[in-house]
Amino acid sequence: TTSFWSAVTGAALPAHLVVRPAAGAPGVRVHPHDDDRLPATPPPAVFPEVRRSRVYQVCVDIPGLAFEAEAQRWASVAGGRIDVLERRPEFAWVRMPGGPRPLDLLLQRLDRQDGPVAAHLDLGTTDREAETARHRALGGNLVAREEFWTVLTDPAGLAYCITDRDPATGELD
Repeated sequence: TTSFWSAVTGAALPAHLVVRPAAGAPGVRVHPHDDDRLPATPPPAVFPEVRRSRVYQVCVDIPGLAFEAEAQRWASVAGGRIDVLERRPEFAWVRMPGGPRPLDLLLQRLDRQDGPVAAHLDLGTTDREAETARHRALGGNLVAREEFWTVLTDPAGLAYCITDRDPATGELD
């Protein structure tokens, strides 16, 4: 899995991000820093068949019944506030003070009402179709295509998304 992610990102994963199973299931753990100094946001990688791509956020997948409590817990842990998307109320960002962070934190309310909280990585790219093809060639498996994102799994079964968001800013064009 580590070699897959190194090939996907064009480099080693950032030091503050560790991808590994959590409680026996695929998951993502973000390790806090020892101090308040965060590393600079890395620039997007540039690939010949894909202009730019970068892991820009962690999405926490929360069962519906637990969403409100978990959202508040994540906001409290991060020292931020909840920003619910008006157009897609099943999504909310945790907005942290002090400006942009190396990784954004998105919360997703799942349709299922109970079960474990999980997480996945989101990559932004300037060419989602080409980036999806590149990931599949590296061993990723296509799960679903949505309006603004594509869901895949890595060779170990860890789900993640490739989105139409700008890899440098995380903004949707």
